[in-house]
Amino acid sequence: MDLILIFFSAAIVNNFVLSYFLGICPFIGVSNKISSAFSMGLAATFVMVITSIVTWLIYHIILVPFELEFLQYVSFILIIASLVQFVEMFIKKVSQPLYRALGIFLPLITTNCAIMGLALFIVLKEYTFVQGIVYGLGAGAGFTLAITIMAGIREELDLADIPKPFRGAPITLIVAGILALAFMGFSGLISG
Repeated sequence: MDLILIFFSAAIVNNFVLSYFLGICPFIGVSNKISSAFSMGLAATFVMVITSIVTWLIYHIILVPFELEFLQYVSFILIIASLVQFVEMFIKKVSQPLYRALGIFLPLITTNCAIMGLALFIVLKEYTFVQGIVYGLGAGAGFTLAITIMAGIREELDLADIPKPFRGAPITLIVAGILALAFMGFSGLISG
């Protein structure tokens, strides 16, 4: 039951994009089409799960025993950068159209503060190894959910008659705010 609460807390209640406002750049930048948004979400989820595994191991096997906790930021940044490069090379090799669709936003996962926030939250919340993996999976699922919902709404907005001053970024930010309010409604259901 504890793992289910961790998953849903990370995915819905404490959604990284809509509650913590982490990962806004790809959330706004890649959410023009559902297909590219969903693919970006899956890539970010993969990186989040792998990051949760590797950073937990590095922190608990190397940094804590040798009293090097002060190096967690540097080590987490190196881990995330390496993992994103691996994902980028894999996507480039497997799917050229997806690689072109994600464009500059794929390398931006490296600087996506949601990934760094995940690594730091796992340490801060003192999750076990399995809890950390579930938290990473939940955070990735929440990121994918948020970016895909936003893409669906933006695809519909392209067909809507929106007043000229609200077209583009203004309506996107208004929709993001409304989505954040909607997700805040879940905060009474699960605390975590």
